[in-house]
Amino acid sequence: MGLWDKIRGEFIDIVEWLDPSNDTMVYRFERHGNEIKQNAQLVVRESQAAVFINEGQLADVFAPGTHTLNTQNLPILSTLQGWKYGFESPFKAEVYFVSTRRFTNLKWGTQNPIMMRDAEFGPLRLRMFGTYCVRVADPAVFIKEIVGTDGQFTADEVSEQLRNLIVSRFSDMVAESKIPALDMAANYDEFGRFATERLHPDFVAYGLDVSNLLVENVSLPPAVEEALDKRTSMGVVGNLQQYAQFQAANAMEAAAKNPGGEAAGGIGLGMGFAMANQMVQNFGQGQAAPGGPPPLPNAAPAYFAAMGGQQTGPHTLEALQQQVQQGTLKPETLVWTQGMADWTAAAHAPALAPLFGAVPPPLPPS
Repeated sequence: MGLWDKIRGEFIDIVEWLDPSNDTMVYRFERHGNEIKQNAQLVVRESQAAVFINEGQLADVFAPGTHTLNTQNLPILSTLQGWKYGFESPFKAEVYFVSTRRFTNLKWGTQNPIMMRDAEFGPLRLRMFGTYCVRVADPAVFIKEIVGTDGQFTADEVSEQLRNLIVSRFSDMVAESKIPALDMAANYDEFGRFATERLHPDFVAYGLDVSNLLVENVSLPPAVEEALDKRTSMGVVGNLQQYAQFQAANAMEAAAKNPGGEAAGGIGLGMGFAMANQMVQNFGQGQAAPGGPPPLPNAAPAYFAAMGGQQTGPHTLEALQQQVQQGTLKPETLVWTQGMADWTAAAHAPALAPLFGAVPPPLPPS
């Protein structure tokens, strides 16, 4: 520092800080020998506080306003200095201006995934990101606990420590909530409010106040997101048989518009029909899964018969054959089975007509 700076320092009578930045939290007022003249004017603007440090010991804190620096408004510093040189002599003190405004849009996020047990997916790793706001609530505590002797302290210097604190508390809170991963998006606001309450005591210990902690995103691992996208696609498709027919129709339409010639169009049509038939067989007819048992054979139809003025049955073909032999079921007996429009004589039912041909006619009267 040159001679002129030293001389100018002797005549400083205004102590103030005009903040040209948007991220400075604490600024140390610099001048030669830390000397301040008696009755100097201290200008503390809104969203600022001025902290006086004497020989490493915190002395006085000034709120916004214009203050004349003398023994009346410097009680602690006056006691520390002793004023052995008289009230008009310059005194030495470090002056730190602390910005008490809100520092917004500070980022927080998980460097490593959070391990948790999800009710739907099982063990799961989640990443979380968001923003928060912070302000200096107690300038004296903030300087003692965080800033120290840093002449120009910015928000970046404390954001990493605050981020680790937020992630630690937030991870514990999410794991305890047991909210399924797919339902977390509906609880972002609740997470933010609850995390702000949980973090308040930790920030107070640093002289800070946290507010507007927001959760912007909770993301799943890429492999899980890919599987989830496939599952969503299947839900959007809906009826697989109709979707297969739609795809086949699109293929045939594209083949018909193919300018490559009739032969190429014929090949495209053939492939489209083949794919459509194959997919319809797979999805529409309930094809058995590989390794499973074959489908059950069709059961023989069962018939109802009108005997003695009452409906009897259902009867199997074997039972009806025995009744024919016993003479209980006659050709004119009305029968019905599923698929028939109305009751029909047994001799006219295609499946029952052979039963009467195998039975000899009744003996003629003697």
